[in-house]
Amino acid sequence: MPATILRMENISKDFDGVHALSNVNFSVLKGEIHALVGENGAGKSTLMKILSGVYPHGSYGGTIHYKDQPASFRDTREAQRSGVAIIHQELNLVNGMTVAENIFLGREPNRFGWVNWRRMRSDARVLLERLGLDFPPETLVSSLSVGQSQMTEIAKALSQKVDLLILDEPTSALTDPEIEKLFELLGQLKSQGVTSIYISHKLDEVFRLADHITVLRDGQVVTTWAVQETDPRKVVSAMVGRDISDLFPWEPRSIGEKVLDVQGLTVHSPRAHRPILKNISFSLRAGEILGVAGLMGAGRTELASSLFGIPPGIMSGHVALYGEEQSIQHPLSAIRQGIAFLTEDRKQSGLLFNLSIGKNITLAALDRVSAGPFVNLSAENRLASEYSNRLTVKTSDLANLVGTLSGGNQQKVLLARWLATEPKILILDEPTRGIDVGAKVEIYRLMIDLARQGLAILMISSELPEVLGMSDRILVMREGQVAGILDRKDADEEAVMHLATGILAAAV
Repeated sequence: MPATILRMENISKDFDGVHALSNVNFSVLKGEIHALVGENGAGKSTLMKILSGVYPHGSYGGTIHYKDQPASFRDTREAQRSGVAIIHQELNLVNGMTVAENIFLGREPNRFGWVNWRRMRSDARVLLERLGLDFPPETLVSSLSVGQSQMTEIAKALSQKVDLLILDEPTSALTDPEIEKLFELLGQLKSQGVTSIYISHKLDEVFRLADHITVLRDGQVVTTWAVQETDPRKVVSAMVGRDISDLFPWEPRSIGEKVLDVQGLTVHSPRAHRPILKNISFSLRAGEILGVAGLMGAGRTELASSLFGIPPGIMSGHVALYGEEQSIQHPLSAIRQGIAFLTEDRKQSGLLFNLSIGKNITLAALDRVSAGPFVNLSAENRLASEYSNRLTVKTSDLANLVGTLSGGNQQKVLLARWLATEPKILILDEPTRGIDVGAKVEIYRLMIDLARQGLAILMISSELPEVLGMSDRILVMREGQVAGILDRKDADEEAVMHLATGILAAAV
C-alpha cells in the first residue's frame, strides 16, 4: 500500500461569516493523481489555497500533515520550499516580462549577485522543450495566447522541486494537442513519484487520469472513490446532491421569423495570409438555437465579434436584421440593434472585477437607468435585483465585488448583464466554459426558456456534446468558412467532424 503524503484533518474556513469549508478531511497517497471535483463554490480552490499557503496557517481551522510532518505554511514560498506547487485557474503572470523572467520570478539564477540571464534563458528553454512548446523564452507574456500562458504557468511550477503538484482547471484554455502534452507530462511525473491533485469540471479527464476521486459539496467532503469503483453519473449525483437524468433539456419549439440574415461576410487582415472569414452566409430565426462548431482557429469567435461590431480586420458583406440591412460598426451600435454578446473569457473580456455585482449587471443597460449623464441609483438597484433574481445569482449582497462569486455565478452575472439590454439576438461564446455540471444545467435550461420566449441564440462551443445536445441546427466552420449547416436530426459527432476537418470532402 503506497504511503500517505498528505492528510488534511477537520479543515474549516469562513469568509465574512459564510462557511466555505466545514471539517474537511482529505488524504492523498504518494505518487497518485487524485481528482478533486465539485460544483463552483463547493470549496475546492479554497482547500487547495490553504494547502499551498495562499491562506496562511492561522487563518483556518484544522491541521495539515505533509510527508508525515505537521505543516503550517505561512505563505506560498514556504509551501514551495517544501515541494508543494500550485497552478491556479487564474493566471499569475506579469504581461510586461518575458517567459523566462516569469518562470524564474523571485528565483533568478545569479552569479556574484548579478542575474545570470544566459542561464535563465537556457533553463527556461529546456522547460519549454519538455512541454513541447515552440516559442522562445525571450517572448513577452503579453504576446502569448491564453493556452500558451497556461503552459508557461506549468513550466513555472516545474522549474522548482515539486513533490506535490496542484492543478486547478489546467485545461480550460488549452488546445487538444496542448492537453495531450499535459497528460503525457503528468504521466511522466507520476512515474517519477510526483503526486498530483487535479481539479477539473471535465469528468472525461478525471476518469482518464485519476486514481482516486474526492467529491466536495457545500464545503464538505461527500465521498472518496477509487476511480474503478464509480462512474460519471454517480460522481455528478454526488456533486449536485441529486440525479441529473437529462443534461441537455432541449425540446421542440415553434421557430419564428428570420431575425438575422448574413450574406457573404468576409473579414480581411493585412497580417493574415488568407481571409480570417470568407463568404460566410447563414440565417437565424426567432426562438432558434443555432450552434456553431469547428476546430480551434476555424473562425468561430471571429464571426461572433464581427457581428458585434468588432471585426478582427476589414469587414465586407451584408448583415440584415428583420430584413433591413445594417451597418454595425461598434458594440454600442450592436447593442442598440438588439444584439448581445457573451464573450468566451469572462475574466479578460467580460467582468469588471473592481466593480460590484450589481454594477456589472447594469453596465450594458445604463440607458435604462439614467437621465442624461446621471444614473438613477434606485432604478439601477431595481434592475440589478430583477435580473439577479431571474438568474438565481447566489450572493448575500449585490454590493459585493463580483470576484467574490463562484465561476458559475460569475457567468450568470454576465448573462444577466446582456439580458438586461432586452436583446433580440444573444451570441454565446463558450457559455459553460469553466463552470460545473450543475451550473451548466441551469444555463441550458435558461437558454431553452429564452428560446421559448422568442430570443434568437447563436451558441459557439468547443464541446461537441453540448452543440449536439442544445442546437436546433449546427453551423460547422472550417478555416474561416462555412463547411456546412446540419439540421438537428441529421447531426452526430461523425457528421460534424467530417465537416470540421474536411476529411470527407478530401476523400471524395
